[in-house]
Amino acid sequence: MNIAAFDIGGTSLKMGVIDRQGNILASDSSDISHNDRDKILEQIIAWLKKNPSCSGIAVSTPGYIDPDNGYIAMGGTVRDFDRFHLSQWLTEKTSLPATVENDAHCALLAERWLGKAKKLNDFLMLTIGTGLGGAAFCNGALIRGGRNRAGEFGCLLTSRPTDSNIEPHTMAQSCTMTALRENYAQLSGQPADDISGKDVFDAFEQGDELAQKVVNTFYQHLAAGLYNLFSMFDPQTIFIGGGITERESFLQELSQQLEKYQIDIRIDTATYGNDSGMLGAAYHFLQSQQSELS
Repeated sequence: MNIAAFDIGGTSLKMGVIDRQGNILASDSSDISHNDRDKILEQIIAWLKKNPSCSGIAVSTPGYIDPDNGYIAMGGTVRDFDRFHLSQWLTEKTSLPATVENDAHCALLAERWLGKAKKLNDFLMLTIGTGLGGAAFCNGALIRGGRNRAGEFGCLLTSRPTDSNIEPHTMAQSCTMTALRENYAQLSGQPADDISGKDVFDAFEQGDELAQKVVNTFYQHLAAGLYNLFSMFDPQTIFIGGGITERESFLQELSQQLEKYQIDIRIDTATYGNDSGMLGAAYHFLQSQQSELS
């Protein structure tokens, strides 16, 4: 069985064909707008037509998702998918079975299926990109919560609010590439749209004082968030995914900030990088098909 797997992000759509063993047989990606649902769906259908051997559809996407029926209550960084029955729509258009799962859950499932967490019963996954996603695997099971909203680590506070507006003090507003870009733009006077996360880190490495201030603050907030998560879940390992982990010095820089907490916390990077969403979505699809047959 080959599965058409899709990972919908804030700025890109990743597409793949994956077999039952987790081998990626084909892949591609395209730039997308988070507020153009029709274009995203068109590209999904085009990929399916290009790969007619696929007998199922697996989707990874941000937001609050009911994995049993593929209903997206809130689309996270892709708000055009709010209140949308994506699984139902895909099946009606293609006559293929389709599943939808939260993107951070998919990253966690990929690590559990094929990566460094194969033998772990308690671990966390944190995904850092346009937004911040999280997932918890405790006592051998993925924690979903009563409304499929467990793992929203982006809502954790990393500093003390001075007024009723708590949003600027959350991980989602201090530990993402969006926050990094916007904070540097505010200090430098440059338009945020003209700056990438890579630009900020490049400036950081070149000794730019503003970039050093922004990056150090980023790591301080991330370390505070990880300390909170460690205290709550007592995980064997906290895995971190996203483009930032491609930096060779990422773990070292983060570990330096964690040292002040004097805790025995193990952090590691996710194994499959940008492919983890598709792989986890495929695994979720296979598990759902197995459940239906049993």
